[in-house]
Amino acid sequence: MALKHPSPQRRFTLRLIPTLATAATLALLLGLGQWQHGKAIAAEAAAALRDERLRQPPEPIGAHLLEPGRADAARYTARGRYLPALQFYVDNRQHNGVAGVFVVTPLQIEGSNTLLLVNRGWSAWPQGRGVLPEVVTPAGLVDVTGLADVPSTKAYFLMPQQHETDPRLWMRVDIARFAALAGGKAVQPVALLQDGDTPPDQLVRHWPAPENRSVKHRGYALQWWLMAAALLLFYLVTCLRKPRSAG
Repeated sequence: MALKHPSPQRRFTLRLIPTLATAATLALLLGLGQWQHGKAIAAEAAAALRDERLRQPPEPIGAHLLEPGRADAARYTARGRYLPALQFYVDNRQHNGVAGVFVVTPLQIEGSNTLLLVNRGWSAWPQGRGVLPEVVTPAGLVDVTGLADVPSTKAYFLMPQQHETDPRLWMRVDIARFAALAGGKAVQPVALLQDGDTPPDQLVRHWPAPENRSVKHRGYALQWWLMAAALLLFYLVTCLRKPRSAG
């Protein structure tokens, strides 16, 4: 009876260049995963902070300028008089699929020369883009409550710059630009998104909360880590080699 010879065992063999390339790629994939994991933690912390600020009662805004980082997403109340002569409109805003604008009116805070931009809400174009909406602006002393918002200053290079056909029609809320038109008056570094419980002006006040992207970032992190695990497994398998047969 013929005896079966045991099959030769595979040996783990390291090769310099594949090992270095694998180590570098693993470091990159693990780093990308950790980066996305860090972004997920930051997104969760921001969402928790926003929720906490929303639960607090509104604080009064006075002449003293707020600190943007601490004021963002917090609730405030302000008393003053609207300045409709400095009102402007933010273009390219939609509500339920209908094109329109945000109506932004500065409020001069009572007893000071400090101005606060109040985003009073959304209005549809009344007669196409050639005619700006006519909005009723309350006269006299008013109390306004809403959510503080720090306008973004990011420039989106993929979005073409549009020519503003009317000096009152802006592409975004730009506090620095408004401050240059304010005649030397101080301007709060936040805009107030007005609450929706004051209906006389017929503006729509619906302010969706920013998307919590923590789940998306965790998904990205898991993808990078799984790619790293797959690469490591492939490397280990390819390093196992059969010994060369004698003869």
